[in-house]
Amino acid sequence: MAGKNAGIDGLVAGEAWIATSFDPKLMELIKVRVSQINGCAHCLHIHRQDALKQGETEERMLLLSAWRESQRYSDREGAALAWAESLTNVAETRASDADFEIAHSAFSEDEFLALSIGIAMI
Repeated sequence: MAGKNAGIDGLVAGEAWIATSFDPKLMELIKVRVSQINGCAHCLHIHRQDALKQGETEERMLLLSAWRESQRYSDREGAALAWAESLTNVAETRASDADFEIAHSAFSEDEFLALSIGIAMI
Protein backbone atom coordinates (compact mmCIF):
# COMPACT_ATOMS: atom_id res chain seq x y z
CA MET A 1 0.00 0.00 0.00
CA ALA A 2 1.31 3.44 -0.90
CA GLY A 3 2.17 5.87 1.86
CA LYS A 4 -0.53 8.23 3.06
CA ASN A 5 1.16 11.15 1.32
CA ALA A 6 1.58 9.44 -2.05
CA GLY A 7 -1.50 11.15 -3.48
CA ILE A 8 -0.35 14.56 -2.34
CA ASP A 9 3.14 13.87 -3.68
CA GLY A 10 1.59 12.97 -7.03
CA LEU A 11 -0.39 16.21 -7.16
CA VAL A 12 2.69 18.25 -6.27
CA ALA A 13 4.67 16.47 -8.99
CA GLY A 14 1.85 17.15 -11.46
CA GLU A 15 1.81 20.84 -10.58
CA ALA A 16 5.60 20.99 -10.98
CA TRP A 17 5.36 19.39 -14.43
CA ILE A 18 2.62 21.83 -15.49
CA ALA A 19 4.74 24.76 -14.29
CA THR A 20 7.56 23.71 -16.62
CA SER A 21 5.30 22.77 -19.55
CA PHE A 22 2.85 25.68 -19.74
CA ASP A 23 2.94 29.47 -19.46
CA PRO A 24 2.56 30.08 -15.68
CA LYS A 25 0.89 33.48 -16.13
CA LEU A 26 -1.75 32.03 -18.43
CA MET A 27 -2.26 29.02 -16.15
CA GLU A 28 -2.97 31.32 -13.22
CA LEU A 29 -5.46 33.25 -15.34
CA ILE A 30 -7.13 29.93 -16.20
CA LYS A 31 -7.22 29.01 -12.50
CA VAL A 32 -8.95 32.30 -11.70
CA ARG A 33 -11.56 31.71 -14.42
CA VAL A 34 -12.24 28.13 -13.36
CA SER A 35 -12.53 29.27 -9.74
CA GLN A 36 -15.11 31.86 -10.84
CA ILE A 37 -17.13 29.13 -12.55
CA ASN A 38 -16.81 26.81 -9.56
CA GLY A 39 -17.81 29.58 -7.15
CA CYS A 40 -14.85 28.95 -4.86
CA ALA A 41 -14.03 32.13 -2.92
CA HIS A 42 -10.91 30.62 -1.32
CA CYS A 43 -9.61 29.49 -4.72
CA LEU A 44 -10.31 32.91 -6.25
CA HIS A 45 -8.37 34.60 -3.46
CA ILE A 46 -5.34 32.31 -3.83
CA HIS A 47 -5.25 32.22 -7.64
CA ARG A 48 -5.81 35.98 -7.95
CA GLN A 49 -2.78 36.59 -5.74
CA ASP A 50 -0.73 34.06 -7.72
CA ALA A 51 -1.82 35.64 -11.02
CA LEU A 52 -0.72 39.07 -9.80
CA LYS A 53 2.66 37.61 -8.80
CA GLN A 54 2.99 36.25 -12.37
CA GLY A 55 2.41 39.74 -13.78
CA GLU A 56 -1.31 39.59 -14.52
CA THR A 57 -3.22 42.88 -14.21
CA GLU A 58 -6.21 43.73 -12.05
CA GLU A 59 -8.02 45.06 -15.11
CA ARG A 60 -7.79 41.77 -17.01
CA MET A 61 -8.90 39.80 -13.97
CA LEU A 62 -11.89 42.12 -13.50
CA LEU A 63 -12.87 41.54 -17.13
CA LEU A 64 -12.24 37.80 -17.01
CA SER A 65 -15.86 36.69 -16.75
CA ALA A 66 -16.55 38.70 -19.93
CA TRP A 67 -13.34 37.79 -21.76
CA ARG A 68 -15.21 36.98 -24.99
CA GLU A 69 -16.38 40.59 -25.26
CA SER A 70 -12.99 42.09 -24.42
CA GLN A 71 -10.05 42.77 -26.70
CA ARG A 72 -7.66 42.49 -23.76
CA TYR A 73 -7.05 38.76 -24.35
CA SER A 74 -5.07 37.22 -27.18
CA ASP A 75 -6.44 34.48 -29.45
CA ARG A 76 -4.22 31.99 -27.64
CA GLU A 77 -5.56 33.09 -24.25
CA GLY A 78 -9.10 32.92 -25.62
CA ALA A 79 -8.51 29.37 -26.83
CA ALA A 80 -7.27 28.37 -23.37
CA LEU A 81 -10.14 30.14 -21.61
CA ALA A 82 -12.76 28.55 -23.88
CA TRP A 83 -11.25 25.10 -23.31
CA ALA A 84 -11.15 25.75 -19.55
CA GLU A 85 -14.82 26.72 -19.54
CA SER A 86 -15.74 23.74 -21.70
CA LEU A 87 -13.93 21.25 -19.45
CA THR A 88 -15.17 22.86 -16.24
CA ASN A 89 -18.76 22.72 -17.48
CA VAL A 90 -18.35 19.29 -19.10
CA ALA A 91 -21.73 18.02 -17.85
CA GLU A 92 -23.40 20.82 -19.84
CA THR A 93 -21.02 21.32 -22.76
CA ARG A 94 -19.69 17.79 -23.28
CA ALA A 95 -16.35 19.56 -23.95
CA SER A 96 -17.26 20.80 -27.41
CA ASP A 97 -15.32 19.64 -30.44
CA ALA A 98 -14.99 23.27 -31.56
CA ASP A 99 -13.34 24.33 -28.29
CA PHE A 100 -11.10 21.26 -28.44
CA GLU A 101 -9.98 21.97 -32.02
CA ILE A 102 -9.26 25.64 -31.36
CA ALA A 103 -7.28 24.96 -28.18
CA HIS A 104 -5.50 21.95 -29.66
CA SER A 105 -4.35 24.02 -32.65
CA ALA A 106 -3.22 26.94 -30.46
CA PHE A 107 -0.81 24.89 -28.34
CA SER A 108 1.82 22.20 -28.78
CA GLU A 109 0.91 18.67 -27.72
CA ASP A 110 2.73 19.06 -24.38
CA GLU A 111 1.17 22.47 -23.75
CA PHE A 112 -2.32 21.19 -24.56
CA LEU A 113 -1.85 18.23 -22.24
CA ALA A 114 -0.54 20.48 -19.44
CA LEU A 115 -3.44 22.89 -19.98
CA SER A 116 -6.02 20.10 -19.85
CA ILE A 117 -4.52 18.46 -16.77
CA GLY A 118 -4.11 21.86 -15.10
CA ILE A 119 -7.79 22.64 -15.68
CA ALA A 120 -8.83 19.26 -14.29
CA MET A 121 -6.71 19.74 -11.16
CA ILE A 122 -8.36 23.02 -10.16
